Amino acid sequence: MKPIVLIFIGAALLVSGVGCGRKTSASKKEITSLQRKEAATLVAEAEFAMNVRDLARAEKLLTKVVELSPDIGDYWIGLGSVRKRLGDRDGAKRAYQSALEGQEEAAKADKKNTAALLEQVRILALLGRVDDARKALEKAQKNFPEDSAIRTYIKERELDDMLADPTFKDIAL
Repeated sequence: MKPIVLIFIGAALLVSGVGCGRKTSASKKEITSLQRKEAATLVAEAEFAMNVRDLARAEKLLTKVVELSPDIGDYWIGLGSVRKRLGDRDGAKRAYQSALEGQEEAAKADKKNTAALLEQVRILALLGRVDDARKALEKAQKNFPEDSAIRTYIKERELDDMLADPTFKDIAL
């Protein structure tokens, strides 16, 4: 997926109210609806900055977004992809790692959350941990053999397609 698409997904989550009032595990601080709205506004500004190729501005905006709403993994992925394009591999790695930690927490909180497991596969691939991504996918298939999303992901070879995508290669470590 293109980074802008990822940010749109995160913005849609905000607009729909997903996660409003949730506490983040890192800070145990409640995220207010005002913070979510401010984050959504900043995401829109970051999208504009990316469209005009002002990646430095987009990075600053997305940094503020993840401070306001650290529980949205797609925001961390967007930040990581911008940092990678700016040549800040360490910063990208930290952002992707934060996204991974969030998905791991989501999977622990809801043992049947297979979407979080598939998202972990994608983030592991972004981190350059392709073998770990494949192992995570195999484990998800073993634990949830009847899950249609996992079966489709494997049948359609989505991991391999993602790894071959030039846009993905641009943002992966």
